[in-house]
Amino acid sequence: MNTTLPADQAPRFWRDPSLPFIEARSIADGRQVCYSRHAHQQFSIGCITAGHSTYLSGQAQWQVSAGTVVLMNPGVVHACNPIDDQPWSYRMLYVDTPWLTRLQHELGVSTDLGFRPFQETHSHDPQLFAELEQLYQTLVDEHADTLHKHGCAVAFFCDLQQRLNPAQQAAPSNPDKLEQAARYIRQHCTEPLALEDICQAAQLSASYLIRAFKQRFGISPHAYLVNQRVQFAQAKLRNGASIAEVALASGFADQAHLQRAFKQHLAATPGQYRAAQNHFKRQACR
Repeated sequence: MNTTLPADQAPRFWRDPSLPFIEARSIADGRQVCYSRHAHQQFSIGCITAGHSTYLSGQAQWQVSAGTVVLMNPGVVHACNPIDDQPWSYRMLYVDTPWLTRLQHELGVSTDLGFRPFQETHSHDPQLFAELEQLYQTLVDEHADTLHKHGCAVAFFCDLQQRLNPAQQAAPSNPDKLEQAARYIRQHCTEPLALEDICQAAQLSASYLIRAFKQRFGISPHAYLVNQRVQFAQAKLRNGASIAEVALASGFADQAHLQRAFKQHLAATPGQYRAAQNHFKRQACR
């Protein structure tokens, strides 16, 4: 019997070598995959995107449906399987336990403790479902850069920890360090920055930087970086540089990335902006 799945129903895996702490999986037709009871070394979190299934965690079992978020602590035996061959679909994220443990420590869990398990096995919170779905879409987006994906992952798991597994918050860092982080981004905006670069320059943890930077500046470190690159590109275009030259000089991967950022920030393409600048110059010469 041919067991090959249609391309649109085959399991979809995602992993980025530059973000080795997280992996994603999407199943379009859960009837095609059945699991025996098993456990992972990683922390797992997923969302049911359509249909119904059984969900076993430890000694308990439930029926879960679209809109449910499931959480699986490392080492906990679990399984999800179809009900009477009914269709269902889901997405899963697998997060390395040491990475998540370090994040918990930054958020106030005692460093004398290891991973702090989540008590909830599943949730029907629509906001949590929407945020998890958004994180998945960001991770698998081929156009999103590593800093953006990393920042979104940190923000999501910080919020998850504070919402479902809160601990005494660690003392806040010196607010001046946020200005230091912003200055570092401005000074290096044309370079391929990683989240670790900014954290190291400002001597801040990733969890604090992601949360506090947005509170201080109103946007994430990644959005701040893109804004600086757009401003750099504007200056280059005003001086007559070609769009291809500007895209590379500004730190964008290519012209398409420059064009998307430009339209988001200025509601115009680089070509339209450059043409306008040339028009102003001609008028000034009259």
